[in-house]
Amino acid sequence: MSNLLLMQVTNRELSPTATARREQIMAAAIEVIAAKGYGQASFGRIAEHAGLSSTRLISYHFKGKSELIQAVVDSALSDAAAFMRPRMEAATTRRDTLASYIESNLEFMRDHPAHIRALVEIIAGTRGGAETTVSDTWSTVAEEFFRAGQAEGAFRAFDPHVMAVSLRAAIDAVAIMPDVDHTAYARELVALFDHATRKDQS
Repeated sequence: MSNLLLMQVTNRELSPTATARREQIMAAAIEVIAAKGYGQASFGRIAEHAGLSSTRLISYHFKGKSELIQAVVDSALSDAAAFMRPRMEAATTRRDTLASYIESNLEFMRDHPAHIRALVEIIAGTRGGAETTVSDTWSTVAEEFFRAGQAEGAFRAFDPHVMAVSLRAAIDAVAIMPDVDHTAYARELVALFDHATRKDQS
């Protein structure tokens, strides 16, 4: 299940200083996009929020807004993966791993609202465009997880693709629920998907 957390990373060799500057810019971009919206996230606003003297410092590290936005998406997903990984690796059964996946995903969404608002704004702002890609790795590997669980006898017979898409849709819907109780929502989802997938229904 840990493969679920494999996210896109840059292969570029960066110095510690350059890495720190890029992270500073991406953190500022996340907060500006979350607060102002994708369309209002200019280099000027991001530079001001990051405390940079010039937008040229952003242009030095990113070729343009599209590259910066892609880096923000990858960074947000990577942060979520890093948050969830130890919680999921502590689970010992397929059913427990599924529960941990749901609970840790909802916990991250509760504790990192700027990340979630930024992703929602980016997806809405780039809809119809091809310049930004949001990885579908999570759904793909969730499908593989369900398929492997069926082979081991932990899950009943069902369509793994439909179950994976349904699981992601149920989790992702929380991103546009401003007043949701994440803990209660996670508890309901764990019960729902455990009941929907487990082999022993007694």
